[in-house]
Amino acid sequence: MEIKRDLYLTRLVNRRHNGLIKVVTGIRRCGKSYLLFKLFHDLLKSEGVDDLHLIEVRLDYWENRALCNPDELYKYVKSRITDDGLYYIILDEIQLVPEFEFVLNSFLNIPNADIYVSGSNAKFLSKDVITEFRGRGDEVRINPLNFREYMSVSEDSRETSFEKYLTYGGLPYLMSMPTEEQKAEYLKSLFTETYMKDIKDRYGIRRDDEMRELVSILSSGIGGLTSPLTLSKTFKSVKHVNITDDTISNYIDSLCDAFLIERSERYDVKGRKYIGSPLKYYFTDLGLRNASINFRQDERTHLMENAIYDELRTRGFNVDVGVVPVRKVMEDGTRKLISYEVDFVCNLGNRRYYVQSAYRMPSDEKIAQEKDSLIHIDDSFKKIIVLGEPSLIRRDDNGITTMSIYDFLLNENSLDF
Repeated sequence: MEIKRDLYLTRLVNRRHNGLIKVVTGIRRCGKSYLLFKLFHDLLKSEGVDDLHLIEVRLDYWENRALCNPDELYKYVKSRITDDGLYYIILDEIQLVPEFEFVLNSFLNIPNADIYVSGSNAKFLSKDVITEFRGRGDEVRINPLNFREYMSVSEDSRETSFEKYLTYGGLPYLMSMPTEEQKAEYLKSLFTETYMKDIKDRYGIRRDDEMRELVSILSSGIGGLTSPLTLSKTFKSVKHVNITDDTISNYIDSLCDAFLIERSERYDVKGRKYIGSPLKYYFTDLGLRNASINFRQDERTHLMENAIYDELRTRGFNVDVGVVPVRKVMEDGTRKLISYEVDFVCNLGNRRYYVQSAYRMPSDEKIAQEKDSLIHIDDSFKKIIVLGEPSLIRRDDNGITTMSIYDFLLNENSLDF
């Protein structure tokens, strides 16, 4: 089964020959090696690049164990470069090589070499991995399958596929598993034995139970505002465990560094400034979120909101939580400051969109509630409500566009409908 990842392949191609080390990062098992050694490899071959000019090394393969020595790797790559033609150096699991950053920086001195690397484990957990290359790296972040990619290989209807996607997420290997039991067990094992173990090893976390409990709390509260201080109080009042907000903040940082979760900050739309704590947290993959709480909670409203967030991030947007402060005259004549919330304020260059997630809008009251915050934004950027049910794409007199979750997820240009 071949899954097209055209978005990431294009990003990789757009960085070719830029004089930097292309570093493919992302959550474990999201398809980094597949992108490099299958999709990118096939593209290069289709363009006429011959095998002699493709230097591909999977450093976790037994036959390549000697190349995990930095001197041996450097000598091997240099020995493969025998003419003035362009060579593509593609290295997987580069963290297995001690002092790999020095080896890679040395490769940059080869004028006819273009360098691509990926990795996992502790060295490649951090989003700041590019600093390992002293400003000479260019990161290509890859995520699990978005729903469009998922549907490209799914044999189910879009409705059934979406239900499964919200439950089991988009890790590519799951697409080859025929039963839901296999998928659930795979995700639970992966979460415990791979992701949590990586975080523990990297950061030396000793209090495993508290870290797992923190993940469970964040999993249960996706889409809700919270803070390390609030979480610390929750631990004390509910779990009867004393854990400082500083420790919780460090734990959250480690989860973000491992690409398991992302934080979304609050942004004052009218004041044009960030507000700070509390924040919202979303999971990079919904299957892992569900596995972390043993598939106990199935709130479609929050899962859909998380799926929308992930799609916006996959498209390259910076995504904040919007706050719209409005002074309203009350019945007694007094003026009161009311803050409305926009689920997502999405920015990319000079483009901005306001996106509201609404699983259902069964009544006029609910419609008014979802539109209130958008109506009070007085700029000209596009305002969108995404519904969790089939609907016609329509635009009202206030310039607010309503579309279904399927239209939003399955068309890469849906924000411009």
